[in-house]
Amino acid sequence: MTRRRAVIVDIVRSPFARGKAGGALSHLHPVDLYARVLQALIQRTGIDPVLIEDVITGCVIQVGEQAANIGRQAVLAAGFPDTVPAISLDRKCGSAQQAMDFAAQGVIAGAYDLVIAGGVEMMSRIPMKSNRMGRDNLGPMLHARYPDGLVGQGISAELIAAKWGLTRGDLDSYALRSHQLAQAARPRVADDITAIGDVTQDEGIRPDTSLEKLASLRAAYHDEAMAVRFPQIDWQITAGNASPVTDGAGAILIAEEQTARRLGLIPRAAITGFAVVGDDPVMMLTGPIPATRKLLARTGLTIDQIDAFEVNEAFASVVLAWAAETGADLNRVNTLGGAIALGHPVGASGVRLTANLLRTLEETGGRYGVQTMCESGGMANATLLERI
Repeated sequence: MTRRRAVIVDIVRSPFARGKAGGALSHLHPVDLYARVLQALIQRTGIDPVLIEDVITGCVIQVGEQAANIGRQAVLAAGFPDTVPAISLDRKCGSAQQAMDFAAQGVIAGAYDLVIAGGVEMMSRIPMKSNRMGRDNLGPMLHARYPDGLVGQGISAELIAAKWGLTRGDLDSYALRSHQLAQAARPRVADDITAIGDVTQDEGIRPDTSLEKLASLRAAYHDEAMAVRFPQIDWQITAGNASPVTDGAGAILIAEEQTARRLGLIPRAAITGFAVVGDDPVMMLTGPIPATRKLLARTGLTIDQIDAFEVNEAFASVVLAWAAETGADLNRVNTLGGAIALGHPVGASGVRLTANLLRTLEETGGRYGVQTMCESGGMANATLLERI
């Protein structure tokens, strides 16, 4: 029996816009934004949507306009046949990447032949933590396990900077690199972006930023109680070396390889390896380190055999600590810019990482690419692509 392979046929995303009032996409309902991306994916590939067996959607803040299975609402809004089902999932920042992994795993297992994975987050309209409604979402047993309390991601990013000895200069230099690479890559990633009205480009890139401007920003997470609890923190995380809140959506058409070829679709890459891990929920953002190691161990590859990496730039400290621990060459990491410049619509960022990773492999002729994403609660996904 021929082994089934899950392949990426095409990827489309919206421009990423500032996730606050007045952002370029903030006037749109999140269902409509995701629906327009789904329509663009169908138009680009020419596939009959009746053949789509599921739409797996990442979305983190599933409340208000993003509640009640936004994936299904967007499928219907996009005009797909009502026979096309959908599901929405939340693995925090890794939600869209997890959607892709589940879709590919379903193809490999024989559950699907043609499936869409995607994600959406409208942070201008549905702010972070709004789904908690001001309530304690942890419960007494979890509080008992961590009596000193869990911390926010900004504190975790500070703890990582302290543990790995990263200076403010290190963090700001990395942030500047992100903006410079993203600006240079604008024309190269344009084919991955579908215009939403008159919005055609990512809004967050700052081509005029500099080390001096970045150095002028104040620490974003300084807290007296946390300073007592964690005296090792030097308070170096700023709005400049962290990812901004963002609006955006994206979608990937994934197929069983022989089905794709029978339908006249051209596979671009196979999704050939998966890993998901849990890690210390206080350090929280270190998960990409064990996730990458687990992925490489499962696939029998070494770090030097990977031609390109996408490591989500939630904070500069996350990527720099990951590189220090894995030994990866930073010249192969986020070469088209990352979330510090492009933004991080939490439920959709995984699609952007995949698009940039595949674009890099195709431009360089590389074979293997790895993407990995830190996630709230101390988790991470890592996925291996193999260019076809």
